[in-house]
Amino acid sequence: MSLSTIERPASLVEDVCQRLATEIRAELNGGDGWLPPERQLAAQLGVSRTVVREATKRLELQGLIEVRHGIGIKVVDKLHKPLNGSLALLIPDSADRLRQLVEVRLLVEPEVARLAAERVKPAALRALKKVQARLAVATAVEEAVESDLEFHRQLARASGNEVLVLLLESLGDLGRASRSVTISATSIARAHAQHQAVLDAVAAGDAQRAHAAMQFHIREAAADLARQFKQSKAVR
Repeated sequence: MSLSTIERPASLVEDVCQRLATEIRAELNGGDGWLPPERQLAAQLGVSRTVVREATKRLELQGLIEVRHGIGIKVVDKLHKPLNGSLALLIPDSADRLRQLVEVRLLVEPEVARLAAERVKPAALRALKKVQARLAVATAVEEAVESDLEFHRQLARASGNEVLVLLLESLGDLGRASRSVTISATSIARAHAQHQAVLDAVAAGDAQRAHAAMQFHIREAAADLARQFKQSKAVR
C-alpha cells in the first residue's frame, strides 16, 4: 500500500501572519502606517488577542512591523532587518564585514546592471536620472551616501527582479557604512561619474557595457576601502 503524505495544516498564528502580511503589502505597499489596535485586530479576524500578539511578534522579527508598546503597531518596510542583525553576529569585526560585502556586491551588482539595461522601463529610467541628479548637487557626505544607496536600489528595481531588490536592501546598512568610508575618502564627483557610466549604458540598452561599468565602480570602491583600512592600521 502506498500512502501520500498528509500535509500539516497551517496553525492559526500562521494564518493570521499570512493574512496581516498580505494586507500590509497590498493595502499599504510596505510603506509607513499603523495597524488597528490588538483588541480590534482580534475582533476583526475572529481570533484571540493571544494569537494576534504571537503573530505580530513574528511579523516584527521579519521586519514588516514594529510593536511600540503603549502606542500601537507601526507598519515598516524593513524586510532586510533580520539579515543585518545576523551579519553583525556572524562577523563581529566591522572591517571584515565590509570586505565581504564588497565581494558579494562584485558578484551580484554587475549582473543587476546588465538586467536593468535589458529590462528598464521609462519610469524606472526617470527614477534613476532623478537620483543621479540629487547626487550631482550633494555637498555633505551623508547626503551623498543616501543618494548613492538609492541609485543602486533603483537600479535593482529596474532589473525587474524582486529577489535582487530584497537582497541588496538586506545589505543596506552595511552598504551605508561602506560608502561613508569610500565617498569621504574619494569624492562625490567621482562616485557621480561612475554612476553616470552605468546610467548611460542602461539608458542605451547596452547590457555588456552596463555590466562592465558597474564592475569597475565596485572594484574602485573595493580599492578605496582597502586603502582606508591600510591607513587606519598604519595610524595605530
